[in-house]
Amino acid sequence: MYKLQLKKIQKIKILIITFFTLVVNCAYCLSTDSEQDIEIEANTAEMDDIKKVTIYRGNVIVTQGSIRMTGHTMHVYFDKNNDMKLVVMDGTPATYRQLPDDSTVYDEAEALRMEYYALKNYVILIDQAKITQEGTKLIGERIEYDTVLSKVKAEGKASTTAKGEDKEKVENKRVKIIIKKKK
Repeated sequence: MYKLQLKKIQKIKILIITFFTLVVNCAYCLSTDSEQDIEIEANTAEMDDIKKVTIYRGNVIVTQGSIRMTGHTMHVYFDKNNDMKLVVMDGTPATYRQLPDDSTVYDEAEALRMEYYALKNYVILIDQAKITQEGTKLIGERIEYDTVLSKVKAEGKASTTAKGEDKEKVENKRVKIIIKKKK
């Protein structure tokens, strides 16, 4: 039982590590991706050197090798030394996909909002977050990953809806993990 739980935790760690290969090089990514140019397409791009932010709007597409991210808006924030400190991709949903080495199946992720804190090596998927790797899925309202400590935290969401007079129903959206059975 303990070994099974440990294997599930290890599979989730691998799943999330793979997702963040755009910002952290790891053994699971296509080895040539990090050597490729980063290409950003959008309907508009706006740079503000005083506020240290660049905003891409309208059908934003970021590619680097097999990596592809999409959303409707992407904000890139810089610190006083012009080092990237935060990237925020919003979409309906914002998406990410990458082809790992020796695989024909893409790793994928999506959420309404994806945030990458470069200085802290911390990534957060917010609202309807989902990560898929080789059939294994991690689903939650919020998924956080500390790339330095290799810690994953996934949360569900409790919502309250009104029903009738003075009656409320609390609906719990729980974290869900689906592990594909090996054949």
